[in-house]
Amino acid sequence: MRCVVFDLDGTLADTSADLVASANHCFRALGHGDRLHPVEDAATAVRGARAMLKLGFERVGTAFTDADIDRQFPILLEAYGQAIAVHTTLYPGAVAAVEGLRRAGVATAVCTNKPEGLAHTLLAHLGVTDLFDAMIGADTLPTRKPDAAPYLEAVRRAGGEVGRSFLVGDTETDLKTGAAAGVPVALVTFGPAGGAVAALKPDALLHRYADLEAVMDRLVR
Repeated sequence: MRCVVFDLDGTLADTSADLVASANHCFRALGHGDRLHPVEDAATAVRGARAMLKLGFERVGTAFTDADIDRQFPILLEAYGQAIAVHTTLYPGAVAAVEGLRRAGVATAVCTNKPEGLAHTLLAHLGVTDLFDAMIGADTLPTRKPDAAPYLEAVRRAGGEVGRSFLVGDTETDLKTGAAAGVPVALVTFGPAGGAVAALKPDALLHRYADLEAVMDRLVR
């Protein structure tokens, strides 16, 4: 069975504003005010909590250590979990594209570096849990992307065949994951990085979800 594995943040859903809000919650509590912008820092947001905290601390302008980031990390996750889908929306055409794959007998899965519990919560809020045969988060296995294991497990749980699968993502991490797993990667151009992902030279660029099946037909026999 063919299988399409999707990244979540910046690929299936525009989550950046809610991610940034959770980081700003930390900086406000520390007395620094909002340090991240929901649009201008979207590319940092989809790289994860630690990336946002690092950028915010850099903007504070005082010395900080990994210990400072470690202390704020669970606070950020708690704030995010309490307001996970205030501004988050699925990208246009995502639902129709995944539904089309499933009607065609293609297995579908999510493989994300968002913690598994939060990923399940977000998919439920967005009403799309049932569209995916499997979901692997950052803490489902001992390793996370770009290690190949999460991707391979996502395909296995979805009932797909690795040799007939590919990854849809939006970052260099996704590209490296595909290389590690030995599968093609399509990067979306409507995520936070926009058309700049072309410089990463993925196997395909996905400009809109309406083109997903055509991209699949090119990448997977």
